Amino acid sequence: MSNSDRSRPANKSANLGKAEDIPAALRDGGKIQASRLQNISSFPQLPLGGIAIGLGILFAGGAAFTFARTAQNNPPTTAIVASASNSGNAGIPATDNNQSPNVDNLLNHLSYAEAPNDELVSIGGGYRLRKTAATKFQSMVSAARSSGVDITTISAFRSVDDQKRLFFGVGAERRQQPTKRAEVSAPPKYSEHHTGYAVDLGDSSVPATNLNQNFDTTPAYKWLKANAATYSFELSFPKDNIQKVSYEPWHWRFVGDINSLETFYKAHNLKSK
Repeated sequence: MSNSDRSRPANKSANLGKAEDIPAALRDGGKIQASRLQNISSFPQLPLGGIAIGLGILFAGGAAFTFARTAQNNPPTTAIVASASNSGNAGIPATDNNQSPNVDNLLNHLSYAEAPNDELVSIGGGYRLRKTAATKFQSMVSAARSSGVDITTISAFRSVDDQKRLFFGVGAERRQQPTKRAEVSAPPKYSEHHTGYAVDLGDSSVPATNLNQNFDTTPAYKWLKANAATYSFELSFPKDNIQKVSYEPWHWRFVGDINSLETFYKAHNLKSK
C-alpha cells in the first residue's frame, strides 16, 4: 500500500462403446449366431440333446465374453471413488472464497519477493522498475504529456529494508500499533513495490492530491483510467478490492508479461468477485 510514507514499494474418459472398440464378433453378434445355428442344423446325425448342449455352451461363452468386456470398460463405481480419493482430491474445486486459504497474508497484505537488482533500471528521478515495466511506463508518461497531462512519479521499487523503515520507523514515530500502521503501509516483505512492477503516481498540476484519495479527481488519474491498460498498467487497489486494502487511486502496477501476471494473480490465487 502507499501513502505519503505508506507506499507499498494474485480426463474426460474415452467414449466407451464406440464401434471400433467393440470386437467384430460382438458388433455382428446376431448374424454370427444365426449362421452358427444353420451350420449346427446341417448335421442330422447329431442327437437333439447334443444340439441343445452345444447351443448352451455357445450362448454361455458369448455371455461370459460380453460380461468381461463390459467390466473392463466400465469399472465398478467403488473403484472410481477410491481412485479419486487416493489422488489427492485432484479436480475438486476450491471453496468459493476470494483467496486461497493457503495465501501468505499479513494484515491484509500479500507477500512478494524482492526484484533482482540486475533486473531494475532507472525511470528518472532516482526511481527504478523492472526493464519491461520501465519501457512501458516511460511510453505511458510520454503519451500523457503529449495530451497535456503531466504524470509524476512518487515511488517505484522499494527494497525490504526501505519498507522496514517505513513500517516500523515511521510507525514508532507516530506511535501507531502494527494493525493501525498496516492501514497505511504494508509490512516489509508484503509490499507490491518489492516486485519492481509497482509505482505511485501523482499530478504535477495538483500536488496537494499526491497520495490522497482525491487524486481520482485529477487530470492525471482520469487519463490513467482511460489509457493505462494500453500500456499494461492497472490500478492495484480500487474501491472494494478483494484484498480489502484501502482505496489507493495513485498506486498502479504493471501486468504486461507472464512474470508480472503470475506475480500478482497466479502466485496468490486471487479470484474475481
